[in-house]
Amino acid sequence: MINSQIADVFEEIADLLEISGENAFRVRAYRNGAKAIRDLAEEVADILADATRKLTDVDGIGETLAEKCETLVTTGQLPALEKLRDKVPTGLRKVVQVPGVGPKKGAALWKELGVTDLVTLRLACEQGKIESLKGFGKKTQQSILDSIGIVEQASQRLMIHQADELAMRIREHMEAEPKVERLEFAGSFRRGRETVGDLDLLVISNGPKEVMDRFEALPERRETIQRGETKMSIRVADSFQVDLRVVPKESWGAALQYFTGSKEHNVRVRGIAKKLNLRLNEYGLFLADDVETRVAGATEEEVYAKLGLQWVPPELREARLEFDGDQPRSLPTLIEEQDLRGDLHMHTNATDGANTLREMAESAIRKGLQYIAITDHSKRVSMARGLDSERVLAQWKEIDQLNLELASKKKKSPFRIFKGIECDILESGEMDLPDNVLAQADWVMASIHYGQKQSRQQITDRILGAIRNEHVSAISHPTGRLIGRREAYEVDLSAVIQAAFEHGKSLELNANPYRLDLNDVHCMMAKGAGVSIVINTDAHDETSIGRAKYGILQARRAGLEKSDVLNTLPLSEFEKRIQKE
Repeated sequence: MINSQIADVFEEIADLLEISGENAFRVRAYRNGAKAIRDLAEEVADILADATRKLTDVDGIGETLAEKCETLVTTGQLPALEKLRDKVPTGLRKVVQVPGVGPKKGAALWKELGVTDLVTLRLACEQGKIESLKGFGKKTQQSILDSIGIVEQASQRLMIHQADELAMRIREHMEAEPKVERLEFAGSFRRGRETVGDLDLLVISNGPKEVMDRFEALPERRETIQRGETKMSIRVADSFQVDLRVVPKESWGAALQYFTGSKEHNVRVRGIAKKLNLRLNEYGLFLADDVETRVAGATEEEVYAKLGLQWVPPELREARLEFDGDQPRSLPTLIEEQDLRGDLHMHTNATDGANTLREMAESAIRKGLQYIAITDHSKRVSMARGLDSERVLAQWKEIDQLNLELASKKKKSPFRIFKGIECDILESGEMDLPDNVLAQADWVMASIHYGQKQSRQQITDRILGAIRNEHVSAISHPTGRLIGRREAYEVDLSAVIQAAFEHGKSLELNANPYRLDLNDVHCMMAKGAGVSIVINTDAHDETSIGRAKYGILQARRAGLEKSDVLNTLPLSEFEKRIQKE
């Protein structure tokens, strides 16, 4: 077994243990172990094979988990998991993901009503059985019924970061085959969609049999759906499909353009070809009356050029920004990950983060950032040990001291930590910390974490009030959605965007792949209104600082350029921009 598969096993064990009511310490041990293994830069199997090393030297892996890792690597199975599966229906893992359910209620639904999966959960709701259970009620029953679809849809698709991790493993596996001359992923994954229904893999090779044999040997493969001379489909993980096509060099660009999509983009492009008396398909660009004469196809660039078009970045191929009616538009110079100079939303172990202030700063420096803002939660988020006035002022004093220390060291480029806070907007509309405290901050992110069921007007008024507060810098994850877990709350975003423009405030594009909030459409709206975006990781540990790329993908889909994003400014310019009167 490879690392990702071992981590998946530990995650499943943690879920099943939690549903069965095991103690929180044991559940947490498996979750920590899963994360530690998923983040390892080398394979568990390689560590186990080295007599001079111990797996227990890896943080988060104790003797018990190390033994289970060895069993999984050696046999591919784990008796402890099989026993749990016999005890707890695996379908309950989806049930507890439904908003309003969770492990405790999921266990009650299973034991008292026989709910074992999403199908039986829906049936129990429709039959009115859930409202009679203690701790539920009619309102909860309806909320669960309304939310089942979120989890059903999520179970059919991979999150962008999950698809990215899978694609990287497939690429590494396939590129070890000498017959693979060139390899690229297409489809919605290449376009940077926030969720992906399948993966399309294109390969140039003069040895399709060897390529397919290698593909079939992929460790994640569960079954082969079909295999032909140049096409093959397999199933991995939970019924996720990956399609492989081996194409000739002369058709590479046309095939990549065709299979990247979107369908709407391709319809427009083929329409332009038709007007030029040309015919475009996955094999190339041909004269309309002579299908044997290929005029382009080896690269995407030559295909678009022959049609009189600029090459269109894959993220823009949704037939909304690249065309004006039937005519092509001048394309923006899209933002790149290396354009980011700072990260303005991150947490430390002072609240619910995993690392210290110093560790987060040092990690950001290694990544090449010029500045960060430490924005731990305010006191309303009690479950995360949110900071009250006294604690946040103490943290800011610590930041001042660390900044002095960092400034005294010789560094290739300047670096600064800004004193920040992620301050809750209370249900009443007030800010969670007093103005005399917020006035001492360099950077204030205003957030809604509670009262998300309030009316559209109430939610909107809360955010507008925060925007009008002179000490607030930006609104973080403005719609509150969690992809595949929770719908966005009701809010008048047009009013929010207009107020942000009028008061010179920024809106966040949260790069956490479960948020990506604002979404691409809302980012387009903000750009059109002249509102600056901040792309932040919302990092809760050192490794999460690396997920800015998912926010960048979303920004590119919205057509954002470097100038649209506030934290692309160099440190000196950013300091001037946020300087208080």
